Amino acid sequence: MREVNVSTISGTTNIIEGFRRASILLPRGTRLHIKNAFYSPKSNRNLLSFKDIRLNGYHIETNNEGDIEYLYITRIESNKKCILEKLLAFSYGLYYTYINAIEMHVIVSQKLRNKNEIISCLA
Repeated sequence: MREVNVSTISGTTNIIEGFRRASILLPRGTRLHIKNAFYSPKSNRNLLSFKDIRLNGYHIETNNEGDIEYLYITRIESNKKCILEKLLAFSYGLYYTYINAIEMHVIVSQKLRNKNEIISCLA
């Protein structure tokens, strides 16, 4: 993938250097697996799309608690809606939370003679 100029809150910059599969953990334990997450080492913030949340089987809705707006990430379990995450809203319409990486993958350039070799290496 070639580098792409992206418009951000800070201005236009060349920040995307590639994409890969990513797994993240939200503060209340919700795990999201993203097939094509953009890699941007210069960025100190990440954007998470509603599409990625939905592809993981979760639902999205907004709600106000008093004067505070939240984005809820929910799941239906046993015919009951469970609120898994509550993300706070910024005044300009974005929601925010803190995420943690839960997996790291290293790419190794190596040829395998058969598919059983990798299974024995991982065991």
